[in-house]
Amino acid sequence: MEIKSDIEIAQSCEMKNIREIAATAGVDEKYLEMYGNYKAKVDYKLLNETQAQDGKLILVTAITPTPAGEGKTTTSVGLADGLRKLGKKSVVALREPSLGPVFGVKGGAAGGGWAQVVPMEDINLHFTGDFHAIGAANNLLAAMLDNHIQQGNALGIDVKKITWKRCVDMNDRQLRNIVDGLGGRMQGVPREDGFDITVASEVMAVLCLASSITDLKERLSRMVVAYTYDDKPVTAGDLKAAGAMTALLKDALKPNLVQTLEGTPAFIHGGPFANIAHGCNSIMATRIALKLGDYVVTEAGFGADLGAEKFLDIKCRMAGLKPSAVVVVATVRALKHHGGVAKADLGTENLEALERGLPNLLRHVENITTVFGLPCVVAINRFPLDTEAELALIEEKCKALGVNVALSEVWGKGGEGGKALAEEVVRLCEQPNDFHQAYELDTSIEDKLRAIVTKVYRGKNVVLTPNAKKQAKQLTEQGFGQYPICMAKTQYSFSDDPKLLGAPENFTVTVRNIKVSAGAGFLVALTGDILTMPGLPKVPAAEKIDVDEHGKISGLF
Repeated sequence: MEIKSDIEIAQSCEMKNIREIAATAGVDEKYLEMYGNYKAKVDYKLLNETQAQDGKLILVTAITPTPAGEGKTTTSVGLADGLRKLGKKSVVALREPSLGPVFGVKGGAAGGGWAQVVPMEDINLHFTGDFHAIGAANNLLAAMLDNHIQQGNALGIDVKKITWKRCVDMNDRQLRNIVDGLGGRMQGVPREDGFDITVASEVMAVLCLASSITDLKERLSRMVVAYTYDDKPVTAGDLKAAGAMTALLKDALKPNLVQTLEGTPAFIHGGPFANIAHGCNSIMATRIALKLGDYVVTEAGFGADLGAEKFLDIKCRMAGLKPSAVVVVATVRALKHHGGVAKADLGTENLEALERGLPNLLRHVENITTVFGLPCVVAINRFPLDTEAELALIEEKCKALGVNVALSEVWGKGGEGGKALAEEVVRLCEQPNDFHQAYELDTSIEDKLRAIVTKVYRGKNVVLTPNAKKQAKQLTEQGFGQYPICMAKTQYSFSDDPKLLGAPENFTVTVRNIKVSAGAGFLVALTGDILTMPGLPKVPAAEKIDVDEHGKISGLF
């Protein structure tokens, strides 16, 4: 039997006109801005003009990712469709994919199998142009910064203390570190410079976390771009760039409405890893979705130690959101990988390896239930070669923590395969919860770092390099000490060493750099070799992508 690729499945389905999807969600046509027949932006005025109560918010997260795959987005989409199958009014809200990863390391990012958001090709390519607007705003600020220096440098900016980078939405290691302004006096002031991938830009984080266009402008204005010779921060507001940047971003701030294969309304808006492995959609999209659905399914990036922690400690705190339930996605294959099984052997039953890998799942579950005080269900994204004995072992270990397991078969069955998970989620949403963050804001930077490392990662301690200690002291003196922490850490381990799989203990995490994202409203703590401009792999995903004479795209996952 021929197994269709994700893009072939997506292309075989007949989409509904987006006006019909909007009507299903209860969006009046006056709030729609059409991008063809199957995409629309929803005007954020809806938030101020609706009387609707907020629905229940469900966060989908996952175990520590492996090359075996987990299927978090697929599960999110399938769960939203599964809730519809139960007669519930559901909406799904996801982040937008980025051209960089899509053409570089991973192919498409719109779900998989029979649990996808469509039009899949558009979503994975230029979509509605949000990222281009973000790149334009980012690079306008870079141009105005360099022009200020060229035109006399009235603010006294030290060119060796510029923190703002240019950006481009493509994985391109050649641009990580460059020298620009060469060619003579009229070509600018020579200096070291560099590029981030667009989604790693603070502008993306600001867009994701802004609650209104006024808030967007204020956040842009606060962004620190450089320091003066006497170490005073220089902001986008000081350069008088915030107004023009907001003008470029005013439409990008409006969430994008599309649909799942089964016609469930879907908002796709905001950063893949805007906030360094945050990977969740914008506050604006979440808030609008909550007004339109009784159940809103959303997700955060990578494992629960990264995306979910940032979602709960940063986004929920800033937006005043309170999740009703959390889904932790796992696969038997990935857990066996954590138990030391090579990728080629993951299809063979191995209860011993599964038992060795299970602590990874259990730690994520415990974090959700004890560190954050939220009800939780484990969704096992089922593969054909998973055995009953393996599934029973996972269920046994999770039940010991008071957490149920639901098989998710949404890849092959769509919403029908997500009904069991949906039923458990509905049950959990009615449970009382004791949601709280992992740390308080009024503690020191070092104490907040230590709380994340010891409570969430279960490490022994955090160590700051002399440089990071100096930065923490300076940032505190500059009034940024009360900001939440956005940890930049490998996604492949609880520790900062990607080779430590499973549930490592007694490790320390080394913070080598702390920088402020004053517009976003958090401090970024860099650990290990985290890159904000990835490079292309030996075989880029782009090599498989093609288009025929009729404009039909292939190879996009």
